[in-house]
Amino acid sequence: MKIAYLVNQYPKVSHSFIRREIAAVEKSGLTVERFSVRQCESELIDPDDKSEFQKTKIILNAGAKGLLIQLFTVALKAPIPWLKSLWLAINIGRSSQRGIFYHFIYFAEACVLLGWLQKADIDHLHVHFGTNSATVAMLCNALGGPPYSFTVHGPEEFDRIKDLAIAQKINRASFVVAICSFGKSQLYRWCDYKQWSKIHVVHCGVDENFLNQTVKDISPEPHLTCVGRLCEQKGQLLLLQAVGQLSQEGKKCKLTLVGDGELRPEVEALIAEYGLEEQVTITGWASGEEVKNHIANARVLVLPSFAEGLPVVIMEALALGRPVISTYVAGIPELVNHGVNGWLVPAGSIEELKNAIRSALVLPAEDLAKMGRAGSESVFLRHNIGREADKLVELFHSYSKTLGNL
Repeated sequence: MKIAYLVNQYPKVSHSFIRREIAAVEKSGLTVERFSVRQCESELIDPDDKSEFQKTKIILNAGAKGLLIQLFTVALKAPIPWLKSLWLAINIGRSSQRGIFYHFIYFAEACVLLGWLQKADIDHLHVHFGTNSATVAMLCNALGGPPYSFTVHGPEEFDRIKDLAIAQKINRASFVVAICSFGKSQLYRWCDYKQWSKIHVVHCGVDENFLNQTVKDISPEPHLTCVGRLCEQKGQLLLLQAVGQLSQEGKKCKLTLVGDGELRPEVEALIAEYGLEEQVTITGWASGEEVKNHIANARVLVLPSFAEGLPVVIMEALALGRPVISTYVAGIPELVNHGVNGWLVPAGSIEELKNAIRSALVLPAEDLAKMGRAGSESVFLRHNIGREADKLVELFHSYSKTLGNL
């Protein structure tokens, strides 16, 4: 069986979980081709991402001329499916914030993808994220392309259900994957209950580089790490306020912000406002190995997000034996057990976040290590990428057989 993966941007700094999933699916014996709508090669740092880029075909690299040529080629070869797919693009474009013009571009991208999938003899197309890449997959399928499925992560898909035509994408998909039970419940809210049976939970996961890692002793130093894109929803601004207030109370700590993003100027301004220049470091984007080292050098990982699906970095931290401070948001409580392998605080509460950080800073290292071991066991049981990929492979085979019997 030959599978294709489609992502809006792949490989990407923050998408190592997709790379791990593809590797695990290939290890199961399936052949996987990689496709991406656009590229971000200049941002890639990790050697594994750079290697993955060489295996990936980029749709928009075809250029405007290539898109138009393929658009008219498909129209001549299969005029009726072409018209039906175009009409679908127009209809969903009318109810979308992006409008009909952008959906016509997605339609042209679907025509390019169709040619590549047919040439590669692809049996099934799997997409990560229910955004424009899933739109391209749906339009490609309407053109006569292979059946498709897609993984919904959130929160963007849940914030834009109608705008992204999620219900239509579910209706036309062979099956749909949610990365946590919370995500599954949100999809249940917005699609017909007759579609519920095709929605499955397959967790993101970590590989042997985390699961078999020797756990480093927890440092007595008051060191915290936060990993994630610098943006409003990750809560770094509240984290800085909490650290700043603790510093004013005489409880100083070191904080490493691993990542970069559109909020960096505001983050830097707040660091200066609180006088935290000697306490807070911003690393910028880091390789997978660098992220591991930053987590291992901290007492805890802190991720005070307002909106999430289920962050992979939490799995990574727990696998490395580090407790986590995070929020009661989306799928996070499905992995972080308050008082057992970390702390959960109400999203947006600086006071509760400050109290949790204070607890992590004063708790003896042996108690933190016990929490870390509990977290590591949870990740091994529920977020082993090998086991999760096996579930996905079974879905590929199961729905392929079902379609074959129609």
